Amino acid sequence: HSIGETIASIEDHGQLWIQQPSTQFGRNEAVARSLCGSTWCFSAVCHKDSLPKPCITVMISGSDLEQLAEIELQKDEEEQRVLGDLPSMPHRSSSCGDTSHPYYDVARHGILQVTGDDNYGRKLIVFSCCCMPPSHQLNHQRLLEYLKYTLDQYVESDYTVVYFHYGLRSTNKPSLRWLREAYKEFDRKHDEKLRAAQKGGPPPPAKVPPPRPPLPTQQFGVSLQYIHDKNKGVLIPPVMSQTVSYLKEKGLQTEGIFRRSARVQLIRDIQKLYNLGKPVDFEQYGDIHIPAVILKTFLRELPVPLLTFPLYERVRDIVNVESSLRVTTVKEAIESIPEHNYIVLKYLVCFLHMVSRESIINKMSPSNLACVFAVNLVWPSHGSVSLTALTPLNIFTEILIEHYPTVFSSRAPPGQILP
Repeated sequence: HSIGETIASIEDHGQLWIQQPSTQFGRNEAVARSLCGSTWCFSAVCHKDSLPKPCITVMISGSDLEQLAEIELQKDEEEQRVLGDLPSMPHRSSSCGDTSHPYYDVARHGILQVTGDDNYGRKLIVFSCCCMPPSHQLNHQRLLEYLKYTLDQYVESDYTVVYFHYGLRSTNKPSLRWLREAYKEFDRKHDEKLRAAQKGGPPPPAKVPPPRPPLPTQQFGVSLQYIHDKNKGVLIPPVMSQTVSYLKEKGLQTEGIFRRSARVQLIRDIQKLYNLGKPVDFEQYGDIHIPAVILKTFLRELPVPLLTFPLYERVRDIVNVESSLRVTTVKEAIESIPEHNYIVLKYLVCFLHMVSRESIINKMSPSNLACVFAVNLVWPSHGSVSLTALTPLNIFTEILIEHYPTVFSSRAPPGQILP
């Protein structure tokens, strides 16, 4: 079980069940003896009913688990002292120096840093335990609020959190109660589905309000057909044609285009303008990355992916195709999608091909663009894209972009528009 499952068990039942020992005790032997007076190995946490037979169990309360964690931390510190490797507080040149920051009292320690973007264009957020001061110098409730405040800035986009455990000591660690509260604060839908699967039942129904009918001017979260019908038969959705036109004129040579994030609230505000049918002037925002994010967001919020659900498995199978045949395979695959999807896809990929031709300057090769756009072009009808599916999706999208002239050479629908 995850640490979240462990905490939930304490919260729900007030006790944990520890599995009977293996013959390899290691460093946990002393801890286990201090808890139950005999030799045990803290090897697995599980529910009583799921323990293998024969099995001996011992109940551990939340306070005992806290004691166990304390002993382990002290043991770590002792080993580090012997090795002369006890971490010291680092110089925090990148910590927050803005005294007007709403969480300056926490941010000034540099515990949490937004350090840039990873290879997939996701914000990289680093949590460093070695920057945590002694507990009496830090309000851990404020730390939790600051963490939520920071993540909320990127909640509408993908982000990566990197946690560095090194430097957590008995003097600066939060309490188990705090960890439990932190766990309760964050989304637990995944855990609920996991529990249901383990019990053999369906996941609990999502608690969502009944859907409201879209506005006649709606652009985000509605189908291509809906936009076509409500916009006098236009084939390219207005939000796509406007962002592409602006980026073609202003952003082709922008380094890292499509790999930068923007403020969540600003993106929401622009989406609202589009959905209300109001004009959007990207010039007034002074950030070329905003229309780039809007374009990705539009694709990601389509109810049916641009490449359609039926194509998902064919996209995944690209890795099983011989390299010399992949371009032909991709060409044949996209020729099977509906005509309207094909027209919009060709428009988009033609533009991405233009971006890739400036890669010496903007650093956005077909491969880099594929890493950003693949998951926004196709996904399964149920669930999300798995990690194992990322490679074939990226390969398929890279071929689309790099070999655009060949892949789109045969099919020429009437009314095709190019950027």
